[in-house]
Amino acid sequence: MDRRLALVTGASAGIGAAFCRIYASHGYDVALTARRAERLDDLAGELRARFGAEALTIPADLADPKAPEMILQRLAAQGRVVDALVNNAGYGVPGGFLDSPWETHEAFLRVMLTAPTELAYRVLPGMAERRFGRIVNVASLAGLIPGSPGATLYGAVKSYLIKTSQSLHLETLDQGVHVSALCPGFTYSEFHDVNATREQISRSAPPWLWMDADAVAAAGYAAVEANRPICVPGVPNKAIAAGVKLAPDAWALALMASQAPRFRGKV
Repeated sequence: MDRRLALVTGASAGIGAAFCRIYASHGYDVALTARRAERLDDLAGELRARFGAEALTIPADLADPKAPEMILQRLAAQGRVVDALVNNAGYGVPGGFLDSPWETHEAFLRVMLTAPTELAYRVLPGMAERRFGRIVNVASLAGLIPGSPGATLYGAVKSYLIKTSQSLHLETLDQGVHVSALCPGFTYSEFHDVNATREQISRSAPPWLWMDADAVAAAGYAAVEANRPICVPGVPNKAIAAGVKLAPDAWALALMASQAPRFRGKV
């Protein structure tokens, strides 16, 4: 195939769908994967009609340990290789750490940590061999600020993605591969609907803290093309990230403890 292929996880809505449109608009074919097959098919039809892109849909649940390998095998069977990978699939588990059974946390870690790491590991050799590759790990502003009560593993996993992205960025500098961690804050998407925190967040987060998914994805695309290891989109988010760095750890942690109930409720 003459056209490059972008693989986007969590492609059925929000930032993932926005990345699909951006890559298709830049001449890529797109492989879309998420759990909701009907939503994938609808977006694939849009990409074909608007951009003339080949759009491949692969319904999969990344909580399944076999899913990353299956996705790449499906692409290989069609003669395709991954030139750009957007690890976007994600969600949050509301409540305190002990409020959910271990199986819930295990599935969360597979989707948010293990699957993106495995996908990057599996596509990187081909990217290095072809001297071209792009990897965007959709992390979060939560990975740059202290942990807070509630959603206990979310910030930790996002911090992991940021550190891993930084390391891969350095390891691939001379291989034609760009790696970036995208760290958005509050973004208009289905994220808060899925974890049933929409009402709480809407009451607590002022409008100026929110960004549109298209703007977030555009910032991520620009960052990985420029090979910037970390992208924090939006002036308010940049200010928060910088302020946390300057504040003493004890102050920052106390601030998180006092503000967390506004956004997550009492844990």
